[in-house]
Amino acid sequence: MGEGEESNADERVMDISLKDLSKQLEEFAMARDWEKFHSPRNLLLAMVGEVGELSEIFQWKGEVDKGLPNWEDADKEHLGEELSDVLLYLIRLADICGIDLGDAATKKIVKNAIKYPPKPRERKLL
Repeated sequence: MGEGEESNADERVMDISLKDLSKQLEEFAMARDWEKFHSPRNLLLAMVGEVGELSEIFQWKGEVDKGLPNWEDADKEHLGEELSDVLLYLIRLADICGIDLGDAATKKIVKNAIKYPPKPRERKLL
């Protein structure tokens, strides 16, 4: 693959919607006959387990700089995998519960903006 093609593939992955991921997860579960195991409780507990694995990555690192500049590529890849596990379980849980996660998140941002308005900025006098 040429350099331009690789960039386009990265963009396609970044542009995937929650609905697209939800559909892929549903198809993945159906193909393996796992739907019977995907109750809200089971999915929540699985997600909590993945959050634990995510926490382990940071457990003894103390504070880390934004962008993780001192991390090895393999550590960043591992972090991405664990973040993905949490995201995928969250999307599947929302789907099984009949929640439109994108819509719910958008509404929550609006509620938070009302609940936590920005502080007025101090005006500098010249």
